[in-house]
Amino acid sequence: MKILAVSDQVVERLYALISSDHFHDVDLLLGCGDLPYPYLENIVTLLNVPLCYVPGNHDPAYDERQVRTRAEGGLNVDLKTTLVKGLLIGGFGGSVRYHPNGVNQYTQTQAYARAFRLLPALWWNRLRYGRALDILISHSPPYGIHDEETQAHRGLRALNWLLRVARPRYHFHGHTHFHRRNLEASATRLGLTDIVNIYPYKTIEIRNV
Repeated sequence: MKILAVSDQVVERLYALISSDHFHDVDLLLGCGDLPYPYLENIVTLLNVPLCYVPGNHDPAYDERQVRTRAEGGLNVDLKTTLVKGLLIGGFGGSVRYHPNGVNQYTQTQAYARAFRLLPALWWNRLRYGRALDILISHSPPYGIHDEETQAHRGLRALNWLLRVARPRYHFHGHTHFHRRNLEASATRLGLTDIVNIYPYKTIEIRNV
């Protein structure tokens, strides 16, 4: 299965690449936050594949009554899990809190409380499918992995815990931008999990379960 994952920056060139069938073999679209929802809607319409996404710290707070707070044609998997084409996908939106009134921003303690809400779904998946997750998508990176020392781009410790509990094969995230000199690698192996910084987009080919 081939996945196209996007995060943080609108890349207009993707439209031309999709139109020229460059992504003809993509089976799934994943959004890791901080992208205009019309951008996600355009890509998923052109590709005609399932879309799962999480909100970033620059995205609006979700309101089911407001169309602008969601990507039509996709599934917001923040604090949810879903089965798509045989893959168990879970999501964790937002980033560490760095502004008192920031939207989709959480203290480290608040992030733990949010992560705990995923436990029932993870336990159910393990009972039903023999595994908790195949892919975790988040906006923030885990603490100490692909993050930075600045408050705005510090990773969430709750994600480290979630990776230990869920043991997904892959963790895709955004939020930190790898054109910065202090970030040298976009992929890291942690236990059973390949952690990949998606910014601004990547194609990943994975084996089916």
